[in-house]
Amino acid sequence: MPAIELYPPERLGQAAAAAGRAGLDALLLAPGPDLRYACGYAAHPSERLTCLAVPASGDPFLVVPRLELPAAQASPAGRAGLEIIPWDETDDPYALVAGRLGRPAAVGLSDRMWALMVLRLRAALPGARQELASAALGPLRARKSPAEVAALAEAARAIDRVHERVPEWLRAGRTEQQVAADIADAILAEGHSQVDFAIVGSGPNAASPHHGASDRVLRAGDAVVVDIGGTMPSGYCSDCTRTYVIGEPGEDLAACYQVLGDAQEAAVAAVRPGIAAQDVDAAAREPITAAGYGAYFVHRTGHGIGLETHEEPYIVAGNTEPLAPGHAFSVEPGIYPGPYGARIEDIVVCTASGGERLNRVTRALVQVPA
Repeated sequence: MPAIELYPPERLGQAAAAAGRAGLDALLLAPGPDLRYACGYAAHPSERLTCLAVPASGDPFLVVPRLELPAAQASPAGRAGLEIIPWDETDDPYALVAGRLGRPAAVGLSDRMWALMVLRLRAALPGARQELASAALGPLRARKSPAEVAALAEAARAIDRVHERVPEWLRAGRTEQQVAADIADAILAEGHSQVDFAIVGSGPNAASPHHGASDRVLRAGDAVVVDIGGTMPSGYCSDCTRTYVIGEPGEDLAACYQVLGDAQEAAVAAVRPGIAAQDVDAAAREPITAAGYGAYFVHRTGHGIGLETHEEPYIVAGNTEPLAPGHAFSVEPGIYPGPYGARIEDIVVCTASGGERLNRVTRALVQVPA
């Protein structure tokens, strides 16, 4: 996908306007998803300052260490004509930024900025109140453009292909770590540029939503929760969970999984423009609570996804934000009674007419030979 579609030059103007609406005189963005979103530059994070400054009024500029100037110039930021200012090892880049900005009353710092840079910018701009850049960029990043939705769909197809192969690796006698290693190799082989996580929770470990992978040996009868994701060369992320069983599922697991499937279907069906994010969460909880499993659904129903695996909007009680076309997020109810656990997760995009799943791999409880 052409970078110009994912990272259009006009986005800098949109970010500047959003800064003004948020009461900020400028955005100061260090390497990470905010900077990449604004100008397309996947900057290397280090102790040397790279900072994209986006004044609410005035021209944006990118300050970079001189040794990283070629990379910045080759990025979408350079090709779009953004002013790039290199600094040398004996220069003070913080003073450089401050000198160009003048006397701002308030600046928005990227949410993932290192404390080192936050404090040095505070010293360089002593009269500026520091706020989070997400006050301006959050609403922009939450609503995906058609190009961003296409990038997320590409990521979803790639992770679906990995899930299609998972039954090859789930066998009694293997460890969770061995399975996770196979999955990690497949995530890269299927087109991701990096592996972000490979959760393989078997038996009682399946009841720990963020378990990871351990040296536990898989056994016949185990439920196995496999939650996997990575980042594509586009910068956009995948995230998908499926539940497997080694051999025959017990009656308890089968009954629980039927309820879980109904809950996930209900939540996806609830997605439409104008509905509050918390109402999608409520739609997932209703059938789980009615079946007596409410105490075992211990996390929110979902999170936004894009240049980060977790970003706005969050599908959780208390979030009254109405969904709008372009919002992309996970729908992932889970039930974790203790002896076993189960979760189903798809990435869903809110469209003008409802919710569209990007993940298409089977959501059935997949039975693999013991």
